Amino acid sequence: MFCSAKFIVFSIIVLSSHQCSWFGTSYGYKPWLRLLWVLLVGFSPASRAQQGTQPQSIKIEGDITLGGLFPVHSRGPAGVPCGEIKREKGIHRLEAMLYALDQINSDPELLPNITLGARILDTCSRDTYALEQSLTFVQALIQKDNSDVRCSNGEPPIIPKPERVVGVIGASGSSVSIMVANVLRLFAIPQISYASTAPELSDNSRYEFFSRVVPPDSYQAQAMVDIVKNMGWNYVSTLASEGNYGESGVDAFLQISREAGGLCIAQSIKIPREPRPGEFDKIIKRLMETSNARGVIIFANEDDIKRVLQAAKKANLTGHFLFVGSDSWGSKNSAIEDQEEVAEGAVTILPKRASIDGFDQYFTSRSLENNRRNIWFAEFWEDDFKCKLTRPGIKYDPGRRKCTGEERISRDSQYEQEGKVQFVIDAVYAMAHALHSMHLDLCAGSMGVCEKMDPVDGRMLLQYIRSVNFNGSAGTGVMFNENGDAPGRYDIFQYQMSNVSNPGYKNIGQWTNHLRLNVNEMQWSGGDRKIPESVCSFPCESGERKKMVKGVPCCWHCELCDGYQYLLDEFTCDMCPFDMRPLENRTGCRPTPIIKLEWSSPWAIIPVFLAILGILATTGVIVTFIRFNDTPIVRASGRELSYVLLTGIFLIYLITFFMIAEPSVAICAFRRLFLGLGMCISYAAMLTKTNRIYRIFEQGKKSVTPPKFISPTSQLIITFILISVQLLAVFIWFGVMPPHTIIDYEEQKPPNPEFARGILKCDMSDLSLILCLSYSIVLMITCTVYAIKSRGVPETFNEAKPIGFTMYTTCIIWLAFVPIFFGTAQSTEKMFIQTTTLTVSMSLSATVSLGMLYIPKVYVIIFHPEQNVQKRKRSFKAVVQAATVTTHLSLKSNDKQNGESKVEPDRSQ
Repeated sequence: MFCSAKFIVFSIIVLSSHQCSWFGTSYGYKPWLRLLWVLLVGFSPASRAQQGTQPQSIKIEGDITLGGLFPVHSRGPAGVPCGEIKREKGIHRLEAMLYALDQINSDPELLPNITLGARILDTCSRDTYALEQSLTFVQALIQKDNSDVRCSNGEPPIIPKPERVVGVIGASGSSVSIMVANVLRLFAIPQISYASTAPELSDNSRYEFFSRVVPPDSYQAQAMVDIVKNMGWNYVSTLASEGNYGESGVDAFLQISREAGGLCIAQSIKIPREPRPGEFDKIIKRLMETSNARGVIIFANEDDIKRVLQAAKKANLTGHFLFVGSDSWGSKNSAIEDQEEVAEGAVTILPKRASIDGFDQYFTSRSLENNRRNIWFAEFWEDDFKCKLTRPGIKYDPGRRKCTGEERISRDSQYEQEGKVQFVIDAVYAMAHALHSMHLDLCAGSMGVCEKMDPVDGRMLLQYIRSVNFNGSAGTGVMFNENGDAPGRYDIFQYQMSNVSNPGYKNIGQWTNHLRLNVNEMQWSGGDRKIPESVCSFPCESGERKKMVKGVPCCWHCELCDGYQYLLDEFTCDMCPFDMRPLENRTGCRPTPIIKLEWSSPWAIIPVFLAILGILATTGVIVTFIRFNDTPIVRASGRELSYVLLTGIFLIYLITFFMIAEPSVAICAFRRLFLGLGMCISYAAMLTKTNRIYRIFEQGKKSVTPPKFISPTSQLIITFILISVQLLAVFIWFGVMPPHTIIDYEEQKPPNPEFARGILKCDMSDLSLILCLSYSIVLMITCTVYAIKSRGVPETFNEAKPIGFTMYTTCIIWLAFVPIFFGTAQSTEKMFIQTTTLTVSMSLSATVSLGMLYIPKVYVIIFHPEQNVQKRKRSFKAVVQAATVTTHLSLKSNDKQNGESKVEPDRSQ
C-alpha cells in the first residue's frame, strides 16, 4: 500500500486537531507534530541526538524483513529518552527474536529458500520514543517527490530505497503497543506482541492489525476473579500503576467482578506515574481504612510492587495484606527482594510458559566475538559482568575493572531465562508460519519470494496470521481468535516461606478457561494452612438475617430474627404461622405444644381438694337431713328449699371438676350449664327464703292477713322460676353458639417463643364467663339486700341473720375474685390462675353457705340430739308483743304447712 506524502500530512493534521481520539486514546498533539516532522524529514532532533550516543537499530539482511520493538533500555530521566540497559526484559527478549530467526532460517521445512531479516529497534520503555522509532518501519511506504532535486552536476540523486518491513514483533508495554499500533494500522503492517496484555488492544475495530501471543488482561482478570472467589473472599481492594497496563487491568477486573457478582471492591487506588515522597505510606493508610478487605488485587509494575511491600512493612502490617498479583509480578524475585515476609502468601499469576532449553544453550554461548550483530550486547556485557570495555568515545572509568572478553554468561554471572522469551519466539514463528502459508498459496512451486509477494500485502498477511495454528516452543498451541488474542493459559503461583526447604514461588494451580486450584498446597503467613478471610461482613449466625449496607452488596449487618420470626431466606425474617413457633436455630417453624390444666398441676390440686371436701360435707349434710328428715330442726329449716339449696351447693363444688377436666364438646357443654346453675339454684333458694321472711314481717306491720305465696309449694315454684331464667339463657346460648373446643395460641405467647404454648380450652371468653355468672350475682345481690332489710327480725323465728352473714361473706369473696380474675389477663398463666381463682371462689362461697346455714344444724342433730325435740313456745300474745300478730300468724301457718303439731300458747302469759 502506497500513500502520498500529502495524504499523510493531511491525515496527521486532522488527527492532531482531534487529539487523536480516533485511535482510542486522547494523546496530546506534540507526539503527532513530531511524527509529522519525522515523516517529512526522516528523523527528529531528539532521535539524532540519541543516535550520536547509542546505535539506533539492529539490521539483519533477508528476503523478507520483520520489524522488532524491544525495551532494551529503561525510561530515562527528564529530558533524556533512554536510561540504563534492561538485561532480562530487553536483551533476553531481543536475543530470543534473533534466536528464532536463526532457527527459522535453518529450518528446511519452514519458508524454504526464503531468509527472514529484521530491523530491531529500542523503545526505551517510552511510548512517545517508540512512536518515533517505529517510523523507520513505514518509510519505505511513503513516496516522496524528488523531481526537483538535482545533484551539482545536474543529474538526479541516487536515493537508496529503504527496506520494507512486512510485519512487526512487539512491543512489550501495552502503552507502547497502542501508540505504535495507531501508526502501523495506517500502513496495514501487521503487528504481533509478545507481552502487551491491555484489554483495550482486543478492540478489533481500532487495532485490527494487532495480534498477540499472550492472553489479554481480560483473561487474566477473569482468572484473578476466579481465584478470589475460590478462596471465599468477597471484599477486596485494587492497586494499579498509572498507565494503560495497570488501569485497564483493574478496569477489566472490576467489570468481570461486577458481572460475576458476589465480589465487592473496598477501594480502587491508582499509583501515580511519578509518586511523591510518602505516597506509598498514604496508600497503605488508605487500604487500612477498610481493614476487612485484606485481599489486595495488584496490577502494577515491578518498582511499584516493591515500594508497596516496603510501605506495608514500615507500617508493621506484615501478614495482614493478602496480595493477588498480575503477571507483572508473576514469579519474579526482584519484585520482593528484602520484602519476603510481607509478600509471604501472595498469589500471583503468569501466562503459562516453559523454559526453552535451546535458547539457554544459545544465549549462554553468546560472547563479544560471536554476537556482533547485537549492537547493544557490549553494553549488556558491561552491566552483566560489572566491568568496563574500552570503546571509542567512551571515557574509561578507573573505578571499574576492565572486561577481558573471556567472561561467560551463567558461569561468571547469574542467569535465569526471562519469562517472556517463549512468547517472543512464538511471535516470530507465528509470523513465519503465516508467511509460509501465504507463500504456499501465492507462490506455489516458486523458489523464494514471487512477484505476488513483492510487496507483501499487509491485509492478506493479517488473515494468514489469524489463521495460524501450531505447537509453539513450549509445546502449547499457538493460535489467535477473531480479535487477535491468544487463548488464556495461566500458571498460578504462591510465594511460600514457612515449612518449605526452599522458600520461593510454588505452582499451586492453573487457569485455562476455568480454574484448577490446589488449595491443599497453599499456605499463608506463619505456615498457616487455613485460607485467611477477606470479607466485608462475616456470615450471620443461625437465625440471623442480612441487612444489606446500601450501595455495598457484600456488606451487611446481622439482625436476629426475634420473637416468633424465622429465617425465610438470608435477607428476610418472616412470622411463623399462628399455631407454630420458630425452631431453636430459627431456620424454620415447629408446632407449638398444646397444653391443658392437668390434674397434677398445683393450680388444680387446691381447687380439687376444696371441692372434694365440699362435696363430702354437702353429702353429709344431705344424708343427715334425709336421715333426720322429720325432726324439728330439719322441719323448721324448711326442708324443700333446703334440699334445693343443698343441691345448688353440691353443683357449685361439682363444677370444679368440669373446669379442670380436659376440654371436649361434652365437657364444654357441662361447663356452660353448671357454671352458673349451681350458684343460681343456691341464691334463688336463699332469695326466696329472705323474700318470704321479709314479706311476712312487712305484711304483719300492716295487717294480720298473711301475704300470698308463702307456702312451701309456692316457694318452690318461685325458686324454679328464678332458676329457669338461667336455664333458658344457657339453652339459647347452646342454640346460637354450640359448645366446642378451641386451641388458644395467643394466651400463653410470651416474648420468648420457647415458652409458647397452645392452650386447649372451651370457647368461653372472659366476657361470656362473666355473663354466665351475672344472673347469679344479681340474685346474690338481691338476696343480700333482703337480708339487710330483714336483719331486725328476731332470730328466734327466722334464718334472716344467718343468710345475711352468708351474703355478706359471699360478697367479700366475689369482690376479691374480680381484681384477681381480671388482673391476671396479661399473665402467661392466665388460664390456670383464672380457673383456680374461679373454682376456689365458688367453693368458698358454697362453703360459707354450707357452714353458715347447715353445719350448726347438723352439729345439733348429731352431737346434741336432746335439743332436737319439740318444745312449747310462747303464746301468740307474747309473740305479738315481741314481734307482731302477723309474725304469729305466719309462724302458725308455717307450722301447719310443715306438718308440725299445733303449739298452744302458754296460757299463763
